[in-house]
Amino acid sequence: MGDFVTDFGYENATSYPAPGQLIFYPGGCSETEILLAYGGVRFASKVGQLGGNHFLSITQGAENLGELGRRTLWEGAVDIDFSLSD
Repeated sequence: MGDFVTDFGYENATSYPAPGQLIFYPGGCSETEILLAYGGVRFASKVGQLGGNHFLSITQGAENLGELGRRTLWEGAVDIDFSLSD
C-alpha cells in the first residue's frame, strides 16, 4: 500500500500474528501494509519490530496458507478471493 495514508490508529496491535491472521499496519515508521501470516512470523522492517491491528482471521482452508506463501515467494503475486462463511 506504500505511502497510502489512513486515519487509523493502533488497537491491540501485535507483532506476532498467528497463521491465518491478517493484520493492518497503518504506516508511520514503515509503509502502510496488510500482512497475511501463513506460518510463524515476527512483523518487522528495517527500523525494527512493528505492530499491526489484527482485523481478520482465515478459519477455513488455513492448511493451504503455507503453499500460498511458497508460491508467492517463488512465482510472484497471486490473486486472493475472500468471502464470508457460515
